[in-house]
Order: sequence, then structure tokens, then C-alpha cells
Amino acid sequence: MDENLLADVVSAALKAGADAAEAVAAERRALSVNVRLGELEEVEREESRDLGLRVFVGRRQATVSGSDISAGARAKLVERAVAMARLAPEDPYAGLAPADVLARGPFPDLDLYDPSEPAPEDLEAVARAAEDAARAMPKVTNSDGGSASVSHSEWRLVTSNGFSGEHRASGFSLGASVVAGDGESMESGYEGRSRRWRSDLPDPQAIGQEAGRRAASRLGARKIASTTAPVIFENRLATSLLGPLIGAISGPAIARGTSFLREKLGQPVFAKGVDITDDPHRLRGLGSSPFDDEGVANRPRKLIEDGVLTTWLLNVASARQLGLQTTGHATRGLAGPPGVSVTNLTLEPGELDLAGLIGEAKAGLLVTSMFGPSLNSNTGDWSVGCSGFWFENGEVAYPVTEITVAGNLIDIYGRLVPGSDLEIRGASNAPSLLVDSLAVAGR
Repeated sequence: MDENLLADVVSAALKAGADAAEAVAAERRALSVNVRLGELEEVEREESRDLGLRVFVGRRQATVSGSDISAGARAKLVERAVAMARLAPEDPYAGLAPADVLARGPFPDLDLYDPSEPAPEDLEAVARAAEDAARAMPKVTNSDGGSASVSHSEWRLVTSNGFSGEHRASGFSLGASVVAGDGESMESGYEGRSRRWRSDLPDPQAIGQEAGRRAASRLGARKIASTTAPVIFENRLATSLLGPLIGAISGPAIARGTSFLREKLGQPVFAKGVDITDDPHRLRGLGSSPFDDEGVANRPRKLIEDGVLTTWLLNVASARQLGLQTTGHATRGLAGPPGVSVTNLTLEPGELDLAGLIGEAKAGLLVTSMFGPSLNSNTGDWSVGCSGFWFENGEVAYPVTEITVAGNLIDIYGRLVPGSDLEIRGASNAPSLLVDSLAVAGR
């Protein structure tokens, strides 16, 4: 969307009585194709162009958004936003980012935009190839389908205190999901990838074969008795352990006092040697951006360094509330004030691969699927339903199902051992993670 149009919206808001304002524009076009059992099932195309406005009247703020960007609609948007702000309660921490922390161009080129736009027939072909490969795997009896998609998006922010920035990004995804059966049981398996550039996607046959292999490997899953044992979280889902960490070190949670890590800044949280980084400038990263969603300059950071918690994650409002400076972690949509989020989160790898972790633990549970997590954000008590594989004598023995794993995250983080099998699959990534002893609830 044109920069001048957003500047005009901001200017109109100031003329209407706002003391400060920011306008956000988002444009997106996307195409997705789904096939099932070798037949085309669905083609979906999306095109959107939306405008958001946040205004401040003193310490009162309001946000509005809309998809009609005509001159008349923009005028109504401005009028409504300023009227809402005048009626809003005062927020002593509300306001635009200070000018001295705003990002200044030229912004880094993060190589996030692949302009290629495959035709529906091209997406259908790769989705079909992935599903065909999955259905050809031994013991696969049915399919939930293959899918392929492409998207292109643009995001621009203009503020009344001098910031103007835009970034563009593309996305390409490919996946397959199938069902395996042995006459007594059925199990599903999925594999998929998302990338910024089409050329970075794996071969569709490899996607399909992995989906089929995962489904078949789950056949004959058993229930096990409750026990206490070492637990390994497979790399493709290990970042589920880090979600509570990000929530616990977010500025709003710290300001509210609702975090199990609220007293831990500057202290060891993980074992020595454990590093967790957040890098908004990773080339082609799925979470990358040249500035945060308040226009603040962002940079790579070590959130955990040698086991020690080094920082909170702050946007402007939470930084003001805590008497600190924003860390450039603001995130926002078109409506509502900014929240807090990470960009490209990575738990850095250790020394042992998955086989090495299994060998180190000797006997225990390898978790390959998780669902229904429960967390007490004040204490860190955590549990999650899961399935996976039991291993004995350093070797995978048989699949298991209907299990709950539970523990306290402060204790879990302190004993967590990273593997070496880090694979960049998304915006959050971790190697397989070993915890030497956890409560495992079974039958």
C-alpha cells in the first residue's frame, strides 16, 4: 500500500484531535490446493488489503481497522478512532515508541521475498506427488490428503513521530497426511514444510515418504503403566517446551506478576552450556523482520546464555511499566495494541544426536506427538498428553500411546540436555531434548 496514503491517514488523525497516531497496512494474496486419494479436492484463493489505525489522545488510545480504503472510508475510520480514544480509560504506559529507538533505513535485506507465483496446476502437481509417495509406503491404507500453498504479503507502518517502513515476505508450503493400518489398529502420520523461497522446499516424494513412514511406525501402539523415566522430546516438537518460557519472560506477564520466572532475571534457569537465541535478521527466516511492529530497531539476542536468563521480552508499553527500554519484541495485527513475541527462536544444539541421547538415557520415553498442554503460569507446573516410543537398552522398542508427561518447568529446564540434531523447520527450532527423569502417567 502506498506510503503517502498511510501518511495522509496519520495526518488526518492529528487534524481530528489525536496527539499521536500510527497507521498500518497489510496486503496479502494466497493460493492453496488440496488433493485427496489422487483427486483434486479444493482450490482456494485469497486476496486482502486492510488498513489499521491506532490513535492517542493524551494517554488514552484506540485502534480500528477496515478493508475499505476509499477516501470516504478512511475519513470514517479516523473519525471513529479519535472518538473511541476520547472515551477510553487512561493508560499511563500507552504511546508511540520514542524516536531514539526507532529503526532507521536503509533496512537490512533479509531475502524474504520470492516473487514466483506457481499456477494452481503446479501446486496440484506437487501436492499430488507428495500424497502419491505417501500412499505408496508400506502399510498405508488411506489418505487425509496432500496440500501445497503459496502466499505473498506486504506490511507497512507509518507513525506520526517519523517512522516509515515496509517489508515483504513470501511463503511456500507442502505437506501430506496419511493413515496406516494393520487390520487391528490405524494410525495417522503427517509431514510438511514451509519456506520463504520455493526452491528451499524439500522434494515432494521425500515429504510423502516421511508421512507414510511415521504413520506405519505408530502401528501396534501400546499403553504402558505409570512410571518415572527419562523423556526425550523429538526435535520437530521440542520447541513446545519453549512456548511457556517465552510467555514467562514476556514483559506483560512480568508486569502483571503472573510468571513462574518473575524472580529469575540474571539467574541460571537452564543448565550451563545451554543457549537460546532470537534472531530477527536470519536470512529467509520464517519469523524475520527488519524492525518490530512498533517500528523499533531489532537485533539478534541471547535470551538464555550459558543457562542464564539475560532479558525480558519487551514492547514499548511493558518496558515503560517496568522502567526499562523496549527490546524490539513488539508484535501486532491491524486491530488492538501491540503484544510481545519472539522472531526466530533457536535452542542451540548440544553434542549427542538422537541415537546418542537414547543411548545415554538407556530406557525411557521418546515423545513424537503432543496435545492438550496444561500450565500453571504462576508456578510452572506443566503437563501434556503425548504419544511416541518406548526405548530400552538404548534402542527403540515399541510405540506407545495415551500417556501424560508432567513436571515443573523450572526443574525441567534446569536438567534439560540438548541434542545435536537441530533442524530449521520453522520460526522456532530446537534439537531433540532429554530430561533425565519425569513423571509418566499411563494406564
